[in-house]
Amino acid sequence: MTERTGFDNARYLEQQSAAILDRVKESNGKLYLEFGGKLLFDYHAARVLPGFHPNVKMQLLQNLKDQAEVVLCIFAGDIEKKKMRADFGITYDTDILKTIDELTERGVTVRAVVITRFDHQPAAISFKNRLERRGLRVYTHRATKGYPNDVDTIVCEEGYGANPFIETERPIVVVTGPGPGSGKLATCLSQLYHEHQRGVSALFAKFETFPIWNLPLKHEVNVAYEAATAELKDVNLIDHFHLEAYGQPAVNYNRDLEAFPLLRRIIERITGQPSFYKSPTDMGVNRAGFGIVDDAACRAAAAQEIIRRYYNYACEYAMGLVEKDTVLRAELIMKSLGLSVHDRVVVAHAHAAAAAAPARGKGANGVYCGAALLLHDGRIVTGKNSPLMHSVSSLVLNATKTLANIPDSIHLLPPLVTTSLSHFKKDVLKGNMTSLDLEETLIALSISATMNPAAGTAIEKLKELDGCDVHLTHIPTPGDAAGLRKLGLNVTSDPEFASKYLYIS
Repeated sequence: MTERTGFDNARYLEQQSAAILDRVKESNGKLYLEFGGKLLFDYHAARVLPGFHPNVKMQLLQNLKDQAEVVLCIFAGDIEKKKMRADFGITYDTDILKTIDELTERGVTVRAVVITRFDHQPAAISFKNRLERRGLRVYTHRATKGYPNDVDTIVCEEGYGANPFIETERPIVVVTGPGPGSGKLATCLSQLYHEHQRGVSALFAKFETFPIWNLPLKHEVNVAYEAATAELKDVNLIDHFHLEAYGQPAVNYNRDLEAFPLLRRIIERITGQPSFYKSPTDMGVNRAGFGIVDDAACRAAAAQEIIRRYYNYACEYAMGLVEKDTVLRAELIMKSLGLSVHDRVVVAHAHAAAAAAPARGKGANGVYCGAALLLHDGRIVTGKNSPLMHSVSSLVLNATKTLANIPDSIHLLPPLVTTSLSHFKKDVLKGNMTSLDLEETLIALSISATMNPAAGTAIEKLKELDGCDVHLTHIPTPGDAAGLRKLGLNVTSDPEFASKYLYIS
């Protein structure tokens, strides 16, 4: 069995670049383009649209780099709260630093960083100082006076006019941020106000991949967007403004539809003329739907993502990160398409592996831990915990041996190495947990490769695990989670803890 490609990345890139350039022409030479979603490493899109490159937005910017520059936004409150980007395990302010580095390395100009809704938060001030002392331009925008109801105040010197104007040079100004609520829209509108005050007829547009406007409302790819934003309670709806204006159905989401009348009034007040747009869908320049070449493959991949999101929210609830209603909403979305956790094939195999674990493999709180991985060729590999190794560690080693056709009797990690490491963790470092997590196992594997050719072969096979589905019968420890993330695995887990300890380093 081989995975089917459902999305033509090259076609999408060509059409998306053309759509943005067409919008620039309509703007009379200055376009503020709000980039929604993730600028880099959009793994959600890659999972639901097989063939979509996670960094296609960066590829798009590289295509347009002579005409485009980037303004990055971050909400001061997210800096203060140390909000995390879960897929990388880094804070939003760290993600801004990472994004600047990635853009700069690819020759894309970063014009400035804007700290939005700034109210002299100490962490935001420190972040501002850090950037400025590295030569970056940083602006601070306060909460917009009069927002959201008093348009007269919003569009005046006390509202958008109170924000400093960000000097830009190129016809396309991409405004983006690490997550929802970063202040991208407010920054675009503030710039639009200042440009028109200066006699520049600038235009605003949005670039968001999901929901995909020209797919059916209940298409699995669009429903997967609802599942991914269950904590925000986003709901996909038919854009009634678009239907009324053009007689054609288009899909958008509730927040855009609710905000459109106000947004249109603000834009009309800024420009002094009727809005260029008749619907929120009009504002978008999304061509993702035209990149789909195998609808069935995308539907199947999106269904798996919906189940995955349910598991993720269930685990986040167990860890105290979300409320129960978010889990219930994710479950309702899953069941609305007739899906269940049993439709994720690795789940049953992980539980079978846990049930087959010997008594000595029982976790510290009496849990037998199992893990299963679906290889790209359709084979299933499992792993279970032992006194020397976490189940995830066992799983990954077993997967590389399967791919490399290495007999099970051959040790990738000599018993002398694993015993020595366990002794070091317990007797030297005085740790409670002596078995090797995945990060430790991968380091041990790389060391073993210097004297064991089989280990060297296994290391090369690690690359083939990227994008494989994995399920664990327990929430991964930090070392397991980091290792799984670095290998690019699509992981779900039961909302159960594998240890009685509240703190695991």
